[in-house]
Amino acid sequence: MKTQKDPRHKQRKQIVKALFAHSFARQSKLNAKTKAIIAQLKKIDQLINICAPTWPIKKINKLDLAVLRLAVFELIFEKKQPPKVIIDEAIELAKTFGSEKTPAFINGVLGAVIKKEKVKI
Repeated sequence: MKTQKDPRHKQRKQIVKALFAHSFARQSKLNAKTKAIIAQLKKIDQLINICAPTWPIKKINKLDLAVLRLAVFELIFEKKQPPKVIIDEAIELAKTFGSEKTPAFINGVLGAVIKKEKVKI
């Protein structure tokens, strides 16, 4: 598990915050990874819709959606970390930013993404 002082964890927290803010209004100062995620939002959101059919994008809590968008981007587009690491990190972010049920929801959606996209664990 990542510690709160891990630079990658800190970067992910900042990206989640930026994606959350972006869901309300366009942001001017974004890092390269956040810009890359925003550039792929249409594809990411389509995949989330497929993998969480009972939760349309508009009904998903904005913070939960930010965590999902980051994790799906890392799983499908970036592929720099093993899927288990990405999912573990997403669950930790969900515990930090989400409700009591958020970690289970994030885990379920990401598990469906892995099955759908046949990402090797």
